[in-house]
Amino acid sequence: MKIERVDERTVKCFLSNEELEEYDIDYKDFILRSEKAKEVVQEIIEQAEEQVGYKPPRFAFDLQIMMLPDQGLLLTFSEKDTDFKEGEQLIECLKEMKQVLEKAKERIEVAGASAGSGNSESEPPKQKAIPRPDFAVFAFSKLTDIMSYAASLPANLRIESELYETEGNYFLFLRKGHASYERFSRACVQAMEFGSLYTADEGKTIPIKEHGTCLIDAKAVRKLRG
Repeated sequence: MKIERVDERTVKCFLSNEELEEYDIDYKDFILRSEKAKEVVQEIIEQAEEQVGYKPPRFAFDLQIMMLPDQGLLLTFSEKDTDFKEGEQLIECLKEMKQVLEKAKERIEVAGASAGSGNSESEPPKQKAIPRPDFAVFAFSKLTDIMSYAASLPANLRIESELYETEGNYFLFLRKGHASYERFSRACVQAMEFGSLYTADEGKTIPIKEHGTCLIDAKAVRKLRG
């Protein structure tokens, strides 16, 4: 295992074919973030700390994988700008979710007012529960990022999903399906570790459906898990 410090936030590690055989691991394990891959990554980080004084990021890091034919794998670790980029994405996600909620609340208030006008004072209109957002679309630049995301989700997560491609970009449609709102929301936040929020408004997905190509029309997350 050869480790090289590139800069303060980046290190590279070369694993030869012999080392890959010794670890019983290959390229796919790193893409899918298998348990074996996580163990090897942890070992690499520990050795990087000892050998080149590398300080692991506090939050998360990007892992780039390059296959070197007849030689092995080159892994590059670089710190993510989580404080800014992902924070901004989360804020945008919350803003869109809030807008959907506000529109739903307005519709309910109008419906309640209409129903209340025909009721007597002794029979006030029943309050209806405000529906929570159950739809979001995330954009990814690479199919491997979606595969990594799919592999990171629980196997028993019962969300619905579709995959579209347009102009070299990939769009993953997520619906709550039979999952709880808590698990669906967690899956949405987790998606921003691999891609970015495109929209939480179904009306904004029309261009994708009209001009894009549907690659997987159902159970996309499950199929991409491999």
